[in-house]
Amino acid sequence: MGSQEFHKSLYVVGPSSTGKTTLCNAVAKKLHLNENAVVGEVARHVMATQGYTRKDVGSLEMQQAIMDAHLQRENEGRMGAVRLCDRSAIDPIVYAVLTAPNAEEAKRRQDILVHSPLFQLALQGYRDSIFLLLAPVPEWVVDDGVRLIESQARCHDIFKTVLRELDIAFRELGPEMRFLEERIMAVMGMLRL
Repeated sequence: MGSQEFHKSLYVVGPSSTGKTTLCNAVAKKLHLNENAVVGEVARHVMATQGYTRKDVGSLEMQQAIMDAHLQRENEGRMGAVRLCDRSAIDPIVYAVLTAPNAEEAKRRQDILVHSPLFQLALQGYRDSIFLLLAPVPEWVVDDGVRLIESQARCHDIFKTVLRELDIAFRELGPEMRFLEERIMAVMGMLRL
């Protein structure tokens, strides 16, 4: 995939308002990562530039656009020992499943996104990376008009299911570890830094 050369890639994923961006920013600062080593969230940019709103979260087209934009950002030429990703191409799959009206449609959406050529190219790299799944902390939920904050527990369960089905190993952090410094140290341990 692209011209990437990383010794370690860390993907921080999970439902809305679980502290993904806060943790990624803190880890990037701790490791002195430059902006080329960090892949930020792309969903808001896609929504703003392509005219989507929170009402469109259930749209397969929006989730495909987010997946493509995220994978494009991942493929941009970056060099370094660590790459840090605030979310992944797994996230659009999870939200497509979460917002499906029934199990049959959820499976159809998941199959379409998983079998997209760009995702298939990324999949082995995901299996060789470190995935950190952040669990919901109810007090942290913030409605900013963009995030989908309903069904956090269900969203978390779908993340676990999708990651397992795709044979992507992951670790979890949740309410038992609320302090940012604790979370940073946990990530440093995962990266063995």
